[in-house]
Amino acid sequence: MVLVTARVRGWGNSLGIVIPQEKVEEAGLVKGQEVTVEVKAENPLKAVFGILKDKKIDAQKAKDELRKEWSKW
Repeated sequence: MVLVTARVRGWGNSLGIVIPQEKVEEAGLVKGQEVTVEVKAENPLKAVFGILKDKKIDAQKAKDELRKEWSKW
């Protein structure tokens, strides 16, 4: 099994991914070969905010604190 991270791209009305050549060679893939793909969408925001799902926070206070930090940049 070869693990590949790829960006979803549009082709007409369809979506697809491109497998880098080194991964193609590593897996021994050939044109027309059937493969199985496990799809796992990565959502970095969910990973960050998912850790807070059980916490009780004041949303306005959190936004104000973030804005203070952003203004420093």
